[in-house]
Amino acid sequence: MGKPIKLCLVYRDMWQSSGKYLPRVDQLTKVAPAIIDMGCFARVETNGGGFEQINLLFGENPNRAVREWTQPFNDAGIQTQMLERGLNGIRMSPVPADVRKLMFAVKKKQGTDIARSFDGLNNPQNLENSFRFAKEGGMIAQGALSLTVSPLHTVDYYVNLASSYIELGAEEICIKDMAGIGRPVSIGKIIAGIKKNHPTILVQYHGHSTPGFSVASSLEAARAGADIIDVGMEPLSWGTGHADLLTIHAMLKDAGFDVPDFNRKAYMEVRRLTQEFIDDFLGYYINPRNRSMNSLLIGPGLPGGMMGSLMADLENNLKSVNKWKKKNNQPELTQEDLLIKLFDEVEYVWPKMGYPPLVTPFSQYVKNVSLMNVIQMEKGKKRFSMIDENTWGMLMGRSGQLLGPLGEEIQDLVKEQQREFYKGKPQDLYPDELDKYKAEMDANGWDYGQDDEELLELAMHPAQYKEYKSGKAKEQFLADLAKRKEAKATSSAATSTAVVPVAAPAFAKPKHITVDVNGEKFKVAISYDDATTDTSSNAALTTPAPTPSSTGNSSYRTIDAPLEGKFYLTKESNDQALQVGDEVKEGETIAYIEAMKVINAIAADKSGKIVEIVARHGEDIEEDEVMFKII
Repeated sequence: MGKPIKLCLVYRDMWQSSGKYLPRVDQLTKVAPAIIDMGCFARVETNGGGFEQINLLFGENPNRAVREWTQPFNDAGIQTQMLERGLNGIRMSPVPADVRKLMFAVKKKQGTDIARSFDGLNNPQNLENSFRFAKEGGMIAQGALSLTVSPLHTVDYYVNLASSYIELGAEEICIKDMAGIGRPVSIGKIIAGIKKNHPTILVQYHGHSTPGFSVASSLEAARAGADIIDVGMEPLSWGTGHADLLTIHAMLKDAGFDVPDFNRKAYMEVRRLTQEFIDDFLGYYINPRNRSMNSLLIGPGLPGGMMGSLMADLENNLKSVNKWKKKNNQPELTQEDLLIKLFDEVEYVWPKMGYPPLVTPFSQYVKNVSLMNVIQMEKGKKRFSMIDENTWGMLMGRSGQLLGPLGEEIQDLVKEQQREFYKGKPQDLYPDELDKYKAEMDANGWDYGQDDEELLELAMHPAQYKEYKSGKAKEQFLADLAKRKEAKATSSAATSTAVVPVAAPAFAKPKHITVDVNGEKFKVAISYDDATTDTSSNAALTTPAPTPSSTGNSSYRTIDAPLEGKFYLTKESNDQALQVGDEVKEGETIAYIEAMKVINAIAADKSGKIVEIVARHGEDIEEDEVMFKII
């Protein structure tokens, strides 16, 4: 009998690595019994990462989702695990310590057994609280090494990092190969080194398939002493996801390992149900490119979990770039052109940003800077002319020490903008806030929920939770889904006939559609991007445009939006917003645009006095639209 190897199904991550969303709670509870019947999984990754935020975006209660989804596995004796981001908890930005502590207590009571904690910079300092809070809450504390390949991220570096995590309280170690770029032999050496230093520590290997190494890496991990291998399954295995159970199972069995047998009939049922969820609505949010492996990603090393949202971002950015190119009589780009330019730019930018491991949220930071560089250079502007404030926080040490030095170009910007490096403990920058959120819950008459779980949601995801409570989140999601379904139906109709279709008149397009969700009907308004659509029926929903100031001078100049997104005059509610009559100077921050999951500080590209604020706070703005008029 060979060495026993356990398997973990990363069902949550399978979806997040493929597209924007994951199944609703009714779908998750439908597939759970079949996953259990497969009989081969010691663990299932049920939640964490973007799970709670996605439910809020659906307009659904994430606490109900976690409890009902984990319960069948709890009853069957299968361990459940979640992914959490250390200082960032289960969101993209830092979380106060008291909120982090509450999170672990709540998630254990909801049915989650294991907290897989990682830090985007592999900073042990940021994970000390995670390990302590997890154990205090009754969870198993697993420390994840965010794997990447650089001159600084050596085998010895990772072996020593694992020891640091264990000294701080980690009870297990995960090799988190989020981009699948870890070289198989090196992964084996890392695990062997950890096992040599800590023979009894459990090691779990998690590798995405993206560039094609994951099968060989899984075998090397097992041979080196890994105890558990994470797997995916069809129809969401491979691509930016994970190696399929069938492949890993057969390979390990052939190599002489003791692998639990599985029920093939149950496997086919999970496969069928997963496809059913894709056909129902989730397929509208999965880019086909994410279902294919791509060895070009060996260079940039972008992670599988980010590729789902990246392709959606590229669609919007491509439209924006080509709109500018068309206006300036330049040849347009294809999505493939933009993607390759982005990959090349990531390879250029990453070392200059200090080699942060390309994992959430820092993979988004590197990708966003790279993408903005590509867009700005396509328009004849300089690199690094758009760096958002979250990225600056990382560069200045507010998330911990970077492993490598900053490049000269960024160091010059630091001096030019008179920024200061932070050398303290990152958690100290984010004081406790639970009392503030309790007061807000009380003021709104909202119940704290079972085990304070509703309080946790407000404190962890304030904006999304409020939109969920108001019903706005569900309306927006259903409207977006209806629009995607209508677009696909139109596209299918166009390709099913040999006759070139004539564009339908604006009045033929539906203004509303009724969507049935679990027996509950919602009437959803549909908007269209084309200028010919008659929108008079929606006039009552449109905020009137601001009235221009009477300046007596029509020779104003404009400050235009450098990218599309949601426009804000201030970043914090207590900040002072610019007003008509204020003077602005070139290079001074005058507004913010939220795009690609980060807040971008927008600097004035010219000096003058504001005579009109055209953009509206909290509303969407297109690239090159006027934000301010100045004289």
